[in-house]
Amino acid sequence: MKADIVFVNGEVITVDKHDSIQQALAVKANKILAVGSNAALQAFVGEGTRVVDLKGKSLLPGIVDAHLHLVLYGVFQLNLSCKDPKVSSIDALLAKLKARASKTPKGQWVRAWGFNERTISEKRYPTLQELDAVSTDHPIVITRTCGHMGVANSRALHLASIHEQTINPQGGIIEKGTDGKLTGRLIETAYMRMNETANYTPAELQQAISIAQQHFIQTGITSVHEAGTFDQESYRLLQLASNTGDLKIRIYAMIGALNDCKQFTLNMMNAGVVTGTGNEFFKIGPAKLFTDGSSTGPTIATREGYTSNTEDRGILYYSEDEIYEVLGEAHKRGYQITVHAQGDRAIDMYLNVVEQALQETPRNNHRHRIEHAGISSPDLQERMKKLGVIPVPNPPFPYEFGESYLHNYGARADFMYPARDFIDRGILAAAGSDAPITTYNPWVGIHTAVNRRINTGRPFGNSQKISLLEAIRMYTYNGAYASFEETIKGSLEAGKLADLVVLDRSILNESPEKLKDIKVEWTMIDGELVFERTKTGAH
Repeated sequence: MKADIVFVNGEVITVDKHDSIQQALAVKANKILAVGSNAALQAFVGEGTRVVDLKGKSLLPGIVDAHLHLVLYGVFQLNLSCKDPKVSSIDALLAKLKARASKTPKGQWVRAWGFNERTISEKRYPTLQELDAVSTDHPIVITRTCGHMGVANSRALHLASIHEQTINPQGGIIEKGTDGKLTGRLIETAYMRMNETANYTPAELQQAISIAQQHFIQTGITSVHEAGTFDQESYRLLQLASNTGDLKIRIYAMIGALNDCKQFTLNMMNAGVVTGTGNEFFKIGPAKLFTDGSSTGPTIATREGYTSNTEDRGILYYSEDEIYEVLGEAHKRGYQITVHAQGDRAIDMYLNVVEQALQETPRNNHRHRIEHAGISSPDLQERMKKLGVIPVPNPPFPYEFGESYLHNYGARADFMYPARDFIDRGILAAAGSDAPITTYNPWVGIHTAVNRRINTGRPFGNSQKISLLEAIRMYTYNGAYASFEETIKGSLEAGKLADLVVLDRSILNESPEKLKDIKVEWTMIDGELVFERTKTGAH
């Protein structure tokens, strides 16, 4: 059989069980036909075969980002970005908001995202009064970088029916000043409920999906585990885009939503939609709940008080019984289950739920997950190993947020996203960026996993460094395993789907300090070239 494309003279990082490095790879239709030496793969070259000389550059399996928010990332690109270096002060932010409001019809939303009070010169949030001074004709909402809290103006609060007498929702806080008046700041579920009011139109959601896909494939991402959309509408549009072929990236969609996640998950379960339903492009993932808050907020649920505030141990969304009520039932019905759990108290609580579920209804190969697994101390790692739970840490988080982690959690930072410990204990862990919370760029994530340094250059939990090949495996094979798809993708082996990435250099010969600078030259999904970087730009 002759191939459609044969790559030769490359550094083919197969991520097979031996971590073998080959020279060449052949593709036929949407599958990998063969992997091996240049000489061996000459047999697959025939009339019409395209031969690509890699000139020593790396060829890898397509990146599987095992935890990000595709729709959320996409809609944020329609809004003002507080990650813009020019937004370095409250005044600069207010000026940007005022300019946006001047071009926005009255009554329509003005939104900003990526705000971080630690990087703003004033080291604080904008006040309700400052936002009202921008406009009271437009509802305004600013989302903090963690995605778990934000600040709104009076118009937005009114539309969300939030006033001084409104009771805090379970797992959330509507902040008030010492005078009892609203500050505009909404924390955890209080902020999530604002999303229900500050929603997006179907046209905006469709545009968001298109933008997100374009950005992701340019860095070599070929599969994503969608960790939660806004609601049923964005979930529906994702499926439609995949069905029509407008969405090329493969989706493993968690049964969870950012708004009222418990009810969304119950509705999906009651509809009979179970983990694994779908096809190679869109598949239903685990039933998911939130358990605690943001690692940078900080609002994660910890056993001991924060280093920065010993009286604060964070926020829990639900009790252990409430989590078991949903996820214990999901386990019994055959679902994969998972939670957002960052703090050690939240992780411990979820592992109790998994343990009880397995005792009552034993299941082999359940592959239950835990998203983030932020502060994973050794005792929790042992429980994960015993229960067969797959942690999905976020390797790039320390790069952007490491300073706040050291400030808030002190020595516990040594066990934050502990990739080295997971590997040494024989725990299979997949990697996720959690974009848009931080960069989706997998090469920044791999860089941080290998170097364990903050973007300031400061070391962060050096004992958790892993090798380059170990990091690549977390971003490829392990992600496929976490979605029960390791037999069809995640490594470069004959018969697997032709999802692959060509880099601009040899990654194995690159210095660890420059891994974050790697660029992708080609991205192929299902045998189709969906991205090619040329000298004149990307196509």
